[in-house]
Amino acid sequence: MWGASMKAQTSCMQWVVAGVCLGLLLGAGGCVGDVPDESPPLEPGWIAQETLATNGLSTNGLSTNGLSTNGLSTNGLSTNGLSTNGLAAISFVNWFNGNESVAYSDMVMKYVVACALPSGQTRTWTNPVTGASHSWAGRLGLATDWANGSPATVAEQQRLSACLAAHVNKFGVSVSISVRGRDSAGAALSVTSSETTAYTEPEACFFGNLFTGQGVFAGSDRVLKKKESTARACGLSSKVMGENTECPPIVHMGPCSSVCTRDATNAFWKSCVVNGVSYVPITTYLRPQDIYTCGDGICQFTESCGTGNTYDSCSSDCLACGTH
Repeated sequence: MWGASMKAQTSCMQWVVAGVCLGLLLGAGGCVGDVPDESPPLEPGWIAQETLATNGLSTNGLSTNGLSTNGLSTNGLSTNGLSTNGLAAISFVNWFNGNESVAYSDMVMKYVVACALPSGQTRTWTNPVTGASHSWAGRLGLATDWANGSPATVAEQQRLSACLAAHVNKFGVSVSISVRGRDSAGAALSVTSSETTAYTEPEACFFGNLFTGQGVFAGSDRVLKKKESTARACGLSSKVMGENTECPPIVHMGPCSSVCTRDATNAFWKSCVVNGVSYVPITTYLRPQDIYTCGDGICQFTESCGTGNTYDSCSSDCLACGTH
């Protein structure tokens, strides 16, 4: 796992999004903006919001340190968002160049811009320290007003928080996911027929508000059998309501149906309520092949050797422990 160094943790406090320390919120791995390297090819004629994304944030992605009071501030981009003024601010420049590497800062920005801006819009920035030009592509359009310089609304805060949480991966690997929900204009994120056909496994709901420190939550949209496992363990989990996942500080709320209400289209969750607070969630779907099964003849990295037929003791795939 890759994590932010102490230097990155200190400098990150100088650049935040409405009180969220992004440098600590986002860890290593594939980026939602890195689709040319990670995602399946898109079909010709694609012009709407892209909802295919690859997650790859490690468990450091939403670490406890990232949500501590030491990581909260009202400076940086808390007001200016991703506007020209925001990217030109000295706090942003210091943050970008003060992390453990420029590549790390670049990865963080790819996630933020991809979640906030719609497909077809980009943010280009020239680093005044190195002279290098960076360009980050939008994809989902979940916080467009904030990205253009307006104060983030509560709905934008919640959608962006949910988007970041949905892209966390405890193993630091990339898994292609289909993101469902509504954008900042209230329109349903476009899903092509081929995407619907390929991504048939309901996975999870993600919601919360990292801007306000109210927490971030996940729920499962299907039940994992004892023989099943997945690299997407932050949301698709057998955890019961209120338990911490393997991806702190995400708290698992059990089935999505226990805390969420379906959208009128029945294609995704419309709202989720925890402690009397209503949140706008993000709903995710997986391909069937990304849910591993003991007995399919392949010893996946999420499976363990043993004498049984469960994912953590899979004799048919991983042989008995000590057997070579």
